[in-house]
Amino acid sequence: MVAAPRSGSGKTTLTLALLSAFRRRGLVVRALKTGPDYIDPAFHEAATGQACGNLDSWAMSPDALRTRLLQARLAQAGRHADLLIVESSMGLFDGLTGPEGARGAAADIAARFGIPVLLVLDVRGQGQSVGAVAEGMARWSDRVAVRAVVLNHVGSARHEALCRDALRLPCLGAFRRDAAIALPERHLGLVQARERGDLPGFFSLLADKAEKELDLDAILAEAAELPAELPAEPRRPENRRQGERAQENGFVPPPGQRIALADDAAFSFLYAHLAQDWRAAGAEILPFSPLADEGPDERADCCWLPGGYPEIHAGRLAGAERFRDGMRAFAQTRPVHGECGGYMVLGASLEDASGTTHAMLGLLSHGTSFARRKMALGYREAHLLNDTLLGPAGRVLRGHEFHYARVVDPGQDAPFATLFDGEGSPLGPAGGQRARVSGTFFHMLAHRS
Repeated sequence: MVAAPRSGSGKTTLTLALLSAFRRRGLVVRALKTGPDYIDPAFHEAATGQACGNLDSWAMSPDALRTRLLQARLAQAGRHADLLIVESSMGLFDGLTGPEGARGAAADIAARFGIPVLLVLDVRGQGQSVGAVAEGMARWSDRVAVRAVVLNHVGSARHEALCRDALRLPCLGAFRRDAAIALPERHLGLVQARERGDLPGFFSLLADKAEKELDLDAILAEAAELPAELPAEPRRPENRRQGERAQENGFVPPPGQRIALADDAAFSFLYAHLAQDWRAAGAEILPFSPLADEGPDERADCCWLPGGYPEIHAGRLAGAERFRDGMRAFAQTRPVHGECGGYMVLGASLEDASGTTHAMLGLLSHGTSFARRKMALGYREAHLLNDTLLGPAGRVLRGHEFHYARVVDPGQDAPFATLFDGEGSPLGPAGGQRARVSGTFFHMLAHRS
């Protein structure tokens, strides 16, 4: 596990460097990401050539976590991965206040499965104090094995020597400051992998840097075998009873047999493990691009609009007539669901950052604004109020919200779900549902009942 004391320490850059370097050496590498994140995993997938799933100790049951680890161990053509790297979200021990082992912290995952931790220390503005930080992280929990350190943003040879001298943990490398490897960001995180045309060259640059500045042999030697308690192989449900048991274990059943999935730079925030679950259950995913003015495939029996950046592309979406007409015709006979950005586009209007209001699909009646920003961030538990694509009324889902847009006109639709935060405090009704169409800012990670 690549982890750090806090966000912004360089975990993603180091993870991508390790994935690229070990893949160059001929290893089959896979990646996982802790917590609710869909942007970093897209970079991991590009670096490894294989899907990157998520592990979340709050949203997922212990059985689901074991299954996700097993899925990550399996590689293409039936060959097992040689190395699995788990990138931590936030700081290693950051999460909810309780209960222990289910706080949504990366440390929960490391402790449960005995995953050794490689600690990334951002040493900008520090010298010997990094030793105290590393020692505190290593001693904080006797269930989490912080095995070694990599220094990041090192300014000079003298700076590196000062930091190394203060460490009691093994130091397995030092990344020098380098503007060429900086990952550009925007309001929801990194600029998406699909929007960059330079990824092969970027990964090659990272691999070169890792070979030069990291002790890759020593890092590989710190890896541990996955625990023997993992099942031999993931099993696809063969009947309804097995399907219900799989659902209890965190599998998310497909919303339909053929799923029309919006998939482009405006709609890209779909968790890889959801698509993996749907395909494993025999469903077919039929992607289409609203930005290319495409409507949902007529063969589909349901449509899913995931989150993304519709606020950046609002003008193009408003002018996409085939997309608009196709969605409206589809919704007359088949169910449609939108998450976050998809929910915004299902509404009547979207105000972009400049204050310009664009007409959206109008399949729900609310209006949203990105100009009048209000950040919403955190775990959410959703109790469905009606039968929807996500399940029957009463089903409990776990996931999160992360957005800066807000609802400025609630509209007249029935609410989609009652929400609670990660510690159980009620947040009230949220989202909207009208006939076959539903939407919410809530992103689903897992079923819990």
